[in-house]
Amino acid sequence: MEYEEILKYEPYEMDSASKNTLFSKYLSDLTIHHYEKSNEYAKILDALDFKIHEFLNVAEVPFLPVSLFKEIRLLSLDKSQIFKTMTSSGTTGQSVSRIFLDKKTAYNQQKTLAKIMSHYLGISRMPMIIIDKPSVVNSRENFSARGAGIIGFSIFGSRKIYALNDDMSINIEELKVFIDQYINQKIFIFGFTFMIWQHFYKELLKLDCKFDLSNSIMFHGGGWKKLEFEKVSPRVFKDCLRNVCGIREIHDFYGMVEQTGSIFVECESGHMHSTSYSDIIIRNPNDFSIMPNNSAGIIQVISLLPESYPGHSLLTEDEGIIFGEDDCSCGKKGKYFKVIGRLQNTEIRGCSDTYASEFR
Repeated sequence: MEYEEILKYEPYEMDSASKNTLFSKYLSDLTIHHYEKSNEYAKILDALDFKIHEFLNVAEVPFLPVSLFKEIRLLSLDKSQIFKTMTSSGTTGQSVSRIFLDKKTAYNQQKTLAKIMSHYLGISRMPMIIIDKPSVVNSRENFSARGAGIIGFSIFGSRKIYALNDDMSINIEELKVFIDQYINQKIFIFGFTFMIWQHFYKELLKLDCKFDLSNSIMFHGGGWKKLEFEKVSPRVFKDCLRNVCGIREIHDFYGMVEQTGSIFVECESGHMHSTSYSDIIIRNPNDFSIMPNNSAGIIQVISLLPESYPGHSLLTEDEGIIFGEDDCSCGKKGKYFKVIGRLQNTEIRGCSDTYASEFR
């Protein structure tokens, strides 16, 4: 089955039975594909004595620890086919993941992100405020996770401005002109959580400046670890932004460079959601068995996107809880869950957390 067939489904329309049938078939094909195309992946599966033609359901797909992409080059294509190399965030001295994309995988990532975001933004592009500095996207061939996130979400903007200067100061005058110009249109705001808090919200407070962004929608991701130290909960984060500039519609999202495009977005009820193109499993940290709903464990993420590298089933370094499936009060199908935070004794490597760890 070609991935274009999967994109015919809306992001939140598949119930668990339909999704399990589709995922079992497609993940089986992906596992065989990577086994045949990646020597390193084949060695791992052989060491596990995994029979690639025998697994029956999604939970049986072998998972790789996400940290493995920092240690070895994992790719399922000839080097001449590499179109783009993505790198994860990392502070000085930390190793970074390297994700190798061909044109097909990069295209499918963009199409999937567009499909998910259109559920929230509609099909028309909006004027867009990016709460970051413009120089972060300078490299177009070797993307950092932060730059890649900005570039990926920028396709939903008609006219775009950066809210921050390159010294991370807030560009008040340009923001005022932009907001006045689009006062009668809905504005899309994107940024990483800590930078929104540190360089947008706090600076507006310091400058005693308030904008009217009540007719806007904000998406933000990563960076909660630093805010937890400051006793800033998701509710406090939303309330503070509403107070200073009137933003009422704010969506957190969970994603990673190792599975770009397969983001999990926070719904109106405050839960992250899997989509028709991705899934999530919670594993016991002691024996990697599957945890029941409402029990905390390690997050495993599954995506139908990765064809150029074996990243379709990954064990993250994050802890989470699944609350249920297909019965969230928001009405969306799929599993709904909460990300608790980083597991203890793992590196801080989220796009916004990495920046926060360097900010003093």
